[in-house]
Amino acid sequence: MDFSLEEQHADLRSLAAGLLAREASVERVAGHEQSGAPYDAAAWKAMAQAGLLGLVLPEDEGGQGFGALELAVLLAEVGRRAAPVPALACLALGALPVARFGTAEQRRALLRAVAAGDAILTAAVREPDGAPPVSATRSGDTHRLDGVKVGVPYAAVAHRILVTAGDGVFVVDPAGEGVTLTPSHTSHGHPESRLALRNAPAEDQLGDGTSGRVARFLDDHAAAATCATGVGVLAEALRLTTEHLRTREQFGRPLATFQAVAGEIADVYIAAQALEAATWSACWRLSTGRDARGHLGVAGYWLAHHGVRALHTCQHLHGGIGVDVTYPLHRYFAWARYLGQSVGGAGHQLDRLGELVGDGSGEVA
Repeated sequence: MDFSLEEQHADLRSLAAGLLAREASVERVAGHEQSGAPYDAAAWKAMAQAGLLGLVLPEDEGGQGFGALELAVLLAEVGRRAAPVPALACLALGALPVARFGTAEQRRALLRAVAAGDAILTAAVREPDGAPPVSATRSGDTHRLDGVKVGVPYAAVAHRILVTAGDGVFVVDPAGEGVTLTPSHTSHGHPESRLALRNAPAEDQLGDGTSGRVARFLDDHAAAATCATGVGVLAEALRLTTEHLRTREQFGRPLATFQAVAGEIADVYIAAQALEAATWSACWRLSTGRDARGHLGVAGYWLAHHGVRALHTCQHLHGGIGVDVTYPLHRYFAWARYLGQSVGGAGHQLDRLGELVGDGSGEVA
């Protein structure tokens, strides 16, 4: 199997890497962390001007009309730089479902400002453990939503939030009636909120809401995008660690020459390669309309278990330097933990894979 990028994907990666090298350098990311801003607005605007925010948007809304695979290439570079921009939330959770299922009016109202870097979309998909799912009740020409969502990324600065309720996905104004946002603390420093809905009117609905297609599309593409971001995070953590081992000496020898050290960094390399292969496989299947649930489960497991474990190894091999906030490894450690939690953790992924194998409903990589 050949997972090398095609020419257009390689060009996209080169464009994103070059732009983010300038706009999300180590120094600029460190400066952003000190600023307290929810995201780097200048970097976000630069991505818009380069056409990167229109990647998955329809051409008639200022985009290029690409899909999951191209978005994965972009998000891997965002992860590689630990760039403080809402690309995962806005493009994968917000813009991509609207581009795929929105009416012409919905796309026009929600996507044009995204392409210009003037508006952020996000999605609320997770309920607290043990809490009932958010409900949607028909009320005249609209729906009223009740319930709680947690871990909603960039909700406080979002123009609109896509909310899953039952089999439907609804468009909600975060400043609207019956909507309450409460900031949540995160380990990786990016803003999240608890979203409480009390008889809150939905402005609109994506699709007809009868088959759950939109909710499944959102769930699958959110998982793929999260894993793609993790590909970049783990690749850069591996690069930082190998460079440290190559240049750091102990007992007059580079750390990389010690057999035990070489074995541990080899495990990190294997985790990075396996996560990348599983992620590209899943994204390719999504982009070609195939069932990707099994492949997403494999990629999610590698991210949540082996990816997080690999970052622990990177920290160990740095001998404590990695937790110093003046050294960038701490960002990748925090991001890996966050991304692993975002896919539900390793146990959740194994449960899903077990269900697919047990009932034969999905192909497992």
